[in-house]
Amino acid sequence: MHILWMLFITLGILQLSTLCTTVYLHRSITHRGLRLHPAIAFLMHLELLVFTGVSPRQWAAVHRKHHRFSDREGDPHSPVVRGLWTVLLGNYFLYRKEANNPETVSKYTPDYQPDILDKLPLGGFGAFLGLGIFMLMFGWAWGAAAWTAHVVLYIVVNAMVNGLGHVVGYRNFENQATNLQWLALISAGEGLHNNHHEYPTSARLSVRRREFDPAWPVIRMLEILRLAEVQPESLAQAA
Repeated sequence: MHILWMLFITLGILQLSTLCTTVYLHRSITHRGLRLHPAIAFLMHLELLVFTGVSPRQWAAVHRKHHRFSDREGDPHSPVVRGLWTVLLGNYFLYRKEANNPETVSKYTPDYQPDILDKLPLGGFGAFLGLGIFMLMFGWAWGAAAWTAHVVLYIVVNAMVNGLGHVVGYRNFENQATNLQWLALISAGEGLHNNHHEYPTSARLSVRRREFDPAWPVIRMLEILRLAEVQPESLAQAA
């Protein structure tokens, strides 16, 4: 396979991972801004299990705690508290530390309903299934390189949202988080972080005409196909 096709497919899987993160983990599971059809929720969970190894319950717990203590002591990954470079370079480890805290998980996600994928004894090693898929597509050497690139870039994008998204950019509202449109373009909308912190349960992260939330057209398409249901109050907040 030509290297350009490998690059295109790898970046496509990366964008799919970021899309599943914002639609399934963030807007649906964590903030309940929309309800996904069980089949779509299962497929998004499966994609994240295979290519990132992320646990939905842990992710939701850490993010809810982030909102509870946003940019104050107790925030798991605030650049205001810990320093920008600490979060940019160490966001993964800050996340893992909080995700592995059973008190955090039980306190912030008592409403979580596990599905069949949660019951698989894979833990964070689910991402190695993705390694196998990359190797089947590209061969063992290029597959390992592509899988590593995907994992690293996924971590970097999330670190930029948690780091730059609280220090660098513009603000529509009086909260510490910031908006960066270029970051929103590579993170399926997550770069519109100031808007999100103002209206955390909104299924749409853009609030101004000049802002674009890449995940929103996907959500609208799923809604038209009756595969998602946006909660009315979430749109009313961001109107």
